[in-house]
Amino acid sequence: MGTTLGVIVGNRGFFPDHLCETGRAEVLSVLEREGIKAVSLSPGDTPFGSVETLQDAEKCAALFKAHREEIDGVLVTLPNFGDERGVGNALRMSGLDVPVLVQAYPDDLTKMTIADRRDSFCGKMSVCNNLRQYKIPFSLTTLHTVSPASEGFLADLRQFAATCRVVGGLRGAKVGMLGARPAAFITVRYSEKLLEEAGISVEVLDLSEAFGRCARLRDEDPDVRARLDAIRAYVATQGIPPAALIKMAKFSLVMERWIQENELVATAVQCWTSMEEFFGVVPCTVMSMLSNVLSPSACETDITGAIGMYAMALASQTPSALVDWNNNYGTDPEKGVIFHCSNLPADLFEEAKMDYQAIIAGTVGKDNTYGTMVGRLRRGPFTYCRVSTDDSRGVIRAYLGEGELTADPVDTYGGYGVICIPKLQKLLHHICENGFEHHVAINLSQSAGAVYEALTKYMGWEVYYHKSRG
Repeated sequence: MGTTLGVIVGNRGFFPDHLCETGRAEVLSVLEREGIKAVSLSPGDTPFGSVETLQDAEKCAALFKAHREEIDGVLVTLPNFGDERGVGNALRMSGLDVPVLVQAYPDDLTKMTIADRRDSFCGKMSVCNNLRQYKIPFSLTTLHTVSPASEGFLADLRQFAATCRVVGGLRGAKVGMLGARPAAFITVRYSEKLLEEAGISVEVLDLSEAFGRCARLRDEDPDVRARLDAIRAYVATQGIPPAALIKMAKFSLVMERWIQENELVATAVQCWTSMEEFFGVVPCTVMSMLSNVLSPSACETDITGAIGMYAMALASQTPSALVDWNNNYGTDPEKGVIFHCSNLPADLFEEAKMDYQAIIAGTVGKDNTYGTMVGRLRRGPFTYCRVSTDDSRGVIRAYLGEGELTADPVDTYGGYGVICIPKLQKLLHHICENGFEHHVAINLSQSAGAVYEALTKYMGWEVYYHKSRG
């Protein structure tokens, strides 16, 4: 998905205003190269297309209002000191409620005369002071002053674009809950009302209704046959009974239609053990296929787990999975094993195949448990995130961080991987002491910073960021 940023070029008349002309051109050029659309005043609207006076701010606000459905965030750039009131007024009068990034140009030590000195170093503090007074949340570049052409700014810009995607995606999101919470999983209880306050709605469909819709589909239905072909193309199905694959195809079709009808961005599905006893397969592959195309699907009706998956998928634009913090890895305090039975997306595996679910098979029989995705997760960096509602305090909270999926040997089943997280024991203490769930969402990216910024500054949630240092 593309990103559109409103751009405010700050100016202050008794500083060199020619810097606004070159600065604006450079910033817009950088955004264009990054594939980011810009909405900005032109030199025909105000001097150099900048914002300084109240009248400039009014013009900028009117422009942003006209494009409010397009704008995902706002970049404030300060080629010189900038007028803090102009910036604050433009944002306030626009009525936009989107992330804001404040960037200030660095001075050149060879150009410190009255004709060329920027003083953006100082002006950025004034702008931020006013935004704080106006109660407008904002993000900062890693370095206090940074050139838009630098790699450092490009990294900041990409993270900010990811933050904008997370905020825009979560606000107004509709998540589907298919089935009731499994009786044994009181850990995945959540407050639907707290999510609604945050702009996240939950749509519910009873599992019996899904089974009923599946029963109405004929095996020879062209849509069913096409979905069957899609499943076979998605994962190796050797040894899987044809009848089980037909059931998966029907369930996949029913889920997709329900998702489209209700405009759902993520889902959470009941499994243990109604699906196996009364339908005769596990939903893992169907859910895996959804997650693989950035429509996250979580096990055991874990709605807040699905929200964590969705946040990271928005940030990284790659698939997320839901796993258990499952096992220690020998005596290494910074390593562990993550696992699910599993419905992990195909893109996360080194190599995957379809099989039966060995754990449930002992209860309902092997023939009723085909459909799992089994294999080892790809090695490399990953981000983890857990969202939860604290009903007693009336808040939404989360934790997140980054780690590494390693090549350490382990002989096990399901979908799994060995992880290494610095200060893992500290993280585990935080999870237990604060009553977080045993599920955690993961994404094979380094997107914790973008998600943290989105959840804290712009969603207003309580978030613990587990870092390797500090």
